[in-house]
Amino acid sequence: MTQAWIKLVPNEGQPAVEAGSTESGDLLVATCLAAAANGDNNALFDLGVAYSTGSHGVECDMIEAHKWFNLAAVSGHEEAAHCRADVADEMTAREIAEAQRRAREWLRSGRAAA
Repeated sequence: MTQAWIKLVPNEGQPAVEAGSTESGDLLVATCLAAAANGDNNALFDLGVAYSTGSHGVECDMIEAHKWFNLAAVSGHEEAAHCRADVADEMTAREIAEAQRRAREWLRSGRAAA
């Protein structure tokens, strides 16, 4: 699998960030979390995609991928439910339980309603 390297559009006065860098991963996560806090379930799905593929500077993490797909699915994103099932096929029961615990924790912390 090849990773597409894109340049994220810089804010005025800031340099462009390459999508494969750690900095771009942090930017992607921050941007998606802000959008998710405003009710954008596509942002939750995007986090699931990034973590499941290890793309855009985000390290591949199936537990985090499942968590974000789960949160997106619960909020009505239909494709997220399918992706969550695909990711779960590659996980142990213990990993799935951890992903579910993290999703509940995220909801309890009020981040989803912030």
